[in-house]
Amino acid sequence: MLEMLILLVCGSILVSGVLAVLLSNLMAAMVSAGLASLFAAASYVLLAAPDVAMAEAAIGSGLATLIFLYAIRKTKGGGPTDE
Repeated sequence: MLEMLILLVCGSILVSGVLAVLLSNLMAAMVSAGLASLFAAASYVLLAAPDVAMAEAAIGSGLATLIFLYAIRKTKGGGPTDE
């Protein structure tokens, strides 16, 4: 049962990472990257590494995502790119 849950979370990490690369909207891509980091923190909890999970949740999915979203918003780069 635990193995299936770990595989589901790891699959979610992959899907979120692919979405972060493929989305044309920078805000949506950054949220997807933050979601991948949050799934990584959940996988660390499932693998019995709570100290690594806390660091990943606080820095990876929390602080880094907020800083990137703030920078994207301040540079007006949140819309889709027109090429």
